[in-house]
Amino acid sequence: MHVAVVTDSTAYLPAGHDVTVVPLTVVINGVEGREGLDATPAEVARALSARRVAVTTSRPSPELFASTYRRLLDAGAPGVVSVHLSAELSGTVEAATLAAAEVGDRVAVVDARSTGMGLGFPVLAAAAAAAQGADLDGVRQAAADTIDRTTTLLYVDTLEFIRRGGRIGAASALLGTALSVKPILRVSNGAIVVRDRVRTASRGLARLVDLAAEIAAESDVDAAVHHLGAGERAAALADALSERLGERLHERYVTEVGAVVAAHVGPGLLGVVIHRRS
Repeated sequence: MHVAVVTDSTAYLPAGHDVTVVPLTVVINGVEGREGLDATPAEVARALSARRVAVTTSRPSPELFASTYRRLLDAGAPGVVSVHLSAELSGTVEAATLAAAEVGDRVAVVDARSTGMGLGFPVLAAAAAAAQGADLDGVRQAAADTIDRTTTLLYVDTLEFIRRGGRIGAASALLGTALSVKPILRVSNGAIVVRDRVRTASRGLARLVDLAAEIAAESDVDAAVHHLGAGERAAALADALSERLGERLHERYVTEVGAVVAAHVGPGLLGVVIHRRS
């Protein structure tokens, strides 16, 4: 067997990869649901729109991580590389680290410093390295190298939901909403910061394409487009990226974010993740 790769449910991976996914929890009006299993982004979006409905999220427990690691090791995996969303955004890395300390040195935990496919691309790189027979350190390094070449951009209609959940500082939130503009955000060193401001949603889409092209520069890239309840805009954004990046764009994914990210960004999200291949 090869090294096992574990991630959490905010990676929003394409289907067909040998990765174990540990779910985060979403709580809607006191009712808990596991992301990807019991809680859907549509339910979260409806709850957020109602405003009077409380929506929160919570990390997996260290016990759940420990039992997952032990199951994989007992099944014959020589080691486990566990790659998770930014420690600046969630306690998931902390829970995984506590579990790894309990299980032993055959488990390595990696902070992807992002979420969505900002987490997913490093996970896919780790899984590919594992499938090719890399050892524990080699699989961990494949994830780490990909993290350094991956950038996440977000357009949101409002910063209210991100501010409410404490995922962006009050000063940045004020900056992002000044003069009724719409913010474009970047995940920088694991934290969400305001990158730019635009006047309209259509200008936001165009600006995401411009920024993605700047990040890609002359590199060959993979790209992911995320959305929440904005499938048509996401498809248009993906097509605009393909046109702008041309033959430099290799893999392209379009996915709706899951319930956990939905709970913190609110309806109308558009996101672009660029992974530079070198």
